[in-house]
Amino acid sequence: MTIDTRFEANLQAERQRHLEELRQLLRIPSVSALSAHKADVAAAAAYLADSLSAAGMEHAAVHTTNGHPVVYADHLHAPGKPTVLVYGHYDVQPVDPLHLWDQDPFDPVIRHNKLYARGASDDKGPTFLHVKALETILKTAGSLPVNVKFCIEGEEEIGSPHLEAFILQHRDLLSADVLLISDTTIIGSNQPAVCYGLRGLCSLEVHVRAAKSDLHSGLFGGAVPNALHAMVELLATLHDEDGRVTVAGFYDDVAPLGDEERTALQQLPHDDGDYRMSLGLDELVGEPGYSTVERVTARPTLELNGLYGGFQGEGSKTVIPCEAHAKITCRLVNDQDPFKILRLLDTHMRTHQPKGVTVTVQQGDAAKPFLSDIHRPAIQTAVAAYRFAYDVEPGFMRMGGSIPIVEAFDRLLKIPVVLMGFSLPEENFHAPNEYFSLDNFDKGLRALIYYYTHLERV
Repeated sequence: MTIDTRFEANLQAERQRHLEELRQLLRIPSVSALSAHKADVAAAAAYLADSLSAAGMEHAAVHTTNGHPVVYADHLHAPGKPTVLVYGHYDVQPVDPLHLWDQDPFDPVIRHNKLYARGASDDKGPTFLHVKALETILKTAGSLPVNVKFCIEGEEEIGSPHLEAFILQHRDLLSADVLLISDTTIIGSNQPAVCYGLRGLCSLEVHVRAAKSDLHSGLFGGAVPNALHAMVELLATLHDEDGRVTVAGFYDDVAPLGDEERTALQQLPHDDGDYRMSLGLDELVGEPGYSTVERVTARPTLELNGLYGGFQGEGSKTVIPCEAHAKITCRLVNDQDPFKILRLLDTHMRTHQPKGVTVTVQQGDAAKPFLSDIHRPAIQTAVAAYRFAYDVEPGFMRMGGSIPIVEAFDRLLKIPVVLMGFSLPEENFHAPNEYFSLDNFDKGLRALIYYYTHLERV
């Protein structure tokens, strides 16, 4: 099956306008984590609402929350047809370190068929594809074959702290038959894949305290506890020599990978040698008994994200640090409860507290994992859409990252969730020189038009 040739002609004729409108959105520095950009986040919400109205959507509005706003719009003129709820986010990550960017991160430029800017790939570009795909259908055919609602938030990059409350408050407004999200990656260039699983997340900070102040290492060394030594000793208890997490109960609720899923993951295009070399590594490490793909998508992890204490400046300062700090995150898989894992970690830290120091644990973010059934018709339609736009057989993949609100949507709205991304893993989202492949911009529009025009059949 294909799409109407009129859609193809319209996409070609309007391509430069579509790109310029996306560039205007990318120029807005909507960094949700920084209060200095609060007005910019609001400006991005307003621009997106205006874009939805211009595309033919109705009831476009910026809804206030206790944080950054949510943009809603709809087009509900297909009685008896499915309703698709489109979720995305218009907020972006901070740009630091700025000196590593090749250009102003909010001055979008195109080089080598790639659109460079903060938010180009995560998630302004992929979200904007939905606006333009539906605009193309509506303005070419005069109507939409399905009903559509948009829920685009401005806090995804800070954990969506207010969106679940918004969903609960507006459950009827957001009711739909399918939730469609383009905030995940595909496998690689011209290698699309439907994402059916996301890892959950929990975070914590560990604080070790020894003496009441830093001490002279010559006068006190050998007689008093060193907070950094104690922290290293404590952290060393978290993994065994093979990299398996040693926290009691950590793996208790992990559902085993079935033979069918392991076979599917093995069929994904991946080469350990190329992967290792692309990262500049001499060798890979990880939990025994699992492939690299399984380790980074379908198995839980515990990682140290930051470790600090003592003297950090230039040169030497001979002190015995009185305090040390560590930041830890865990990626979790289906059936693991992040709050239970946080309790287990708290118990582990206190049980393994080194002599002479006090350990305190500060719990942070928590998000549940998500796993979908790939056999659902709405997901199979995404497979067909990828197949049409990319002219290859799509795969199925889990993504190692987290989109915390997906599980909440699944739990609260109880509708199929289709994770249909168009970004590449190497597009530097959250890093300097973020970009969005214009090849996927073009193919993504064609795939989405196919999806919207064929969903009613299933």
